[in-house]
Amino acid sequence: MGKENFCVARVQTRTRMSVGKFERHIERKNENYANMNVDLSRSYMNVSFKSCGNLTYNEYLDKMISNGTVSLKGLKPDANVFDEMIMDVNTEYFEKSGGYEYACRFYEEAFHFAEKVYGKQNIISAVMHADELNVAMTEKYNEPIYHYHLHVMALPVVDKEVKWTKRCKDPELVGTVKEIIHQVSHSKKWRSEKAIDENGNPILNSNGNQTYHTSYSILQDKFFEHMQNAGFTGFTRGERGSTVKNLTSLEYKIKQDEKRLSELSEKINNEEVRYECNHDTFMTFTEIESSGKKSLTGKYTLSAENYEKLTSLAKRTYSALSDMKRLQDENIKLKSKIWALQHEISQLRHSLSELTEKCRPYLEALKAAPKTMKEVIDNILERFKKQENNIEYEPIPQKHTPKRIKRSKDKELER
Repeated sequence: MGKENFCVARVQTRTRMSVGKFERHIERKNENYANMNVDLSRSYMNVSFKSCGNLTYNEYLDKMISNGTVSLKGLKPDANVFDEMIMDVNTEYFEKSGGYEYACRFYEEAFHFAEKVYGKQNIISAVMHADELNVAMTEKYNEPIYHYHLHVMALPVVDKEVKWTKRCKDPELVGTVKEIIHQVSHSKKWRSEKAIDENGNPILNSNGNQTYHTSYSILQDKFFEHMQNAGFTGFTRGERGSTVKNLTSLEYKIKQDEKRLSELSEKINNEEVRYECNHDTFMTFTEIESSGKKSLTGKYTLSAENYEKLTSLAKRTYSALSDMKRLQDENIKLKSKIWALQHEISQLRHSLSELTEKCRPYLEALKAAPKTMKEVIDNILERFKKQENNIEYEPIPQKHTPKRIKRSKDKELER
């Protein structure tokens, strides 16, 4: 039975001080990354569904504050201001469903879900990453497999009613709504909700107290329902109450190294057992040096047991020397092939660099407006197809060779 695929939507809070390093990761502004699986040669394939242009996240927030779109009134300088929502499904799900193109459609719809959660105007950035290598899948399939996922940076905004106080000169206005402020508040945005059954009755715990659904559990439910209703199937909702987190690249490598260390320890133990079992055939240097006894005449005598061991070792040594010579010859040939391949790779990289530079305007346009560029390319290809269909090819004239005149034998005789 195949591995079950899960969809996950999780939210991580960011302060104004900390959001910068996450911005550099999401927008690929760094030249090097702690995550060694980021392949910058594929970053042009990342898709931006919402961008703040040349502004940083904090500059974009300042602009929204100055325009009166949102308010940070009452928040401390180190308060959680930004929400980073990460939406994700197993890599294998996309590989079996259509790869990159399918992932683009999937996460475009996931972006629309984020718009419903936060409000379209409160989303600062939304980027689908397609340039992070999935090490486990790559090792499994022996080819580069990339993990598609979506980062959404948004502001958790709630509407806050500001009412007229007793200081108001008009008594009739006291207690009425003066204005509605779009307040940034993570705690109020993500409140837990009362758990109710199918009949709308409250669900109580064993002590008779009201139970609650956590806000993130509700988010998981809504994300799953939204994607299912949009026609994306083949996965299930993330496990309820699960404390399992996705392993980072470093954690995965540590796990793999621990596994390899365990396997190596087992091999060492097996070798020790094999040595003990085959000690009749193998001898240590000390055992070899002490195997013979020198007589008064200067000759050495061996026991039958040591003689058998030494002759066995001699045979194995000659065989090993022969194998070593063969491997050395093969190694020289392989080094030559490796050099040739490295030279070819260098040439391909140079060609790729030139091609990338030529294609840069198209790639930038594709990243900025993938839908528009797809329509443009489709129109161009359609025009080429029509031109090809309208071309009338003239028939190729056949060469006429003169017929050979057969002469009868009589005429030949007459000549």
